[in-house]
Amino acid sequence: MEIVYHIGIHCTDEDRLIKSVLKNTGNFSSDGVKIPSPNKYRRAIRETIQELNGAPPEPGMREELLNGILDGSDAKRLVMSNPNFICVPNRVFGRNVFYTQTEPKIRALHQIFPEDQIEIFMSLRNPATYLPALFAESDLSDYTAFMKNMHVTDILWSNIIRRILHVAPKSRLVVWCNEDTPLIWAELIRKLGGVAPDREIAGGFDLLGTIMSPLGLDRFQAYMRQNPPKTEAQTRKVLVAFLEKFAIPEQIEEEVDFPNATPALVQELTNKYDEDVALIAGLPGVEFIKP
Repeated sequence: MEIVYHIGIHCTDEDRLIKSVLKNTGNFSSDGVKIPSPNKYRRAIRETIQELNGAPPEPGMREELLNGILDGSDAKRLVMSNPNFICVPNRVFGRNVFYTQTEPKIRALHQIFPEDQIEIFMSLRNPATYLPALFAESDLSDYTAFMKNMHVTDILWSNIIRRILHVAPKSRLVVWCNEDTPLIWAELIRKLGGVAPDREIAGGFDLLGTIMSPLGLDRFQAYMRQNPPKTEAQTRKVLVAFLEKFAIPEQIEEEVDFPNATPALVQELTNKYDEDVALIAGLPGVEFIKP
């Protein structure tokens, strides 16, 4: 079976992606793709990992876990999503390491399904906007305690990607930038579902409703009905044109508010992020999605 873990990361799509994928439950089921509700697996996966504590699963544990998640039905592909698969926001930083629990949690996610093909999907985000969003999502009130001596300029997604590749070299790893999601939302739904690039889907423009004015969204949908694009590239070109005209400024302008966040530091973080993304896109073993 293909086991798909969408691991977030925190403060990217905030469960909106899995909600869009869930709209295709019936559509994808004909291909053997199962998309259970998160309440079917989030607690079960967490408790199973805690119970094993690094030990191999007992005979029958995999089947028992899958039976609970799938209600006894068969599947060729199982899609699961949880931004806390690696850790909760409070524990992102530790021992001067970004996502310090990456290796043990990735191993554990593989260990509970030892016979299956594992796929890992994850989004990245500019640290300049990611940090304030993550701090707000944590239940900590002291920023210094939250960062645990980690310096903002040491936050590199490529370190996490390399560590995942090291502990899971045979698994598929799909990566994209959160900033690009309005343009690749439909592609993400299809890739998570493992269906063809031209498959008819529901929810392909869900994200637009949060960042585009109602008037713009109505006009965009009318244009798409009257002028259906033949390729994904054409769709993105139309999307860009409508977003340039009808995007809601306060929904696309991300907040940058953390201690000592000077314009120079924000620019430095943004430049490093751009360089880091370019590096990740070229890493062997990474399937990078870009507009």
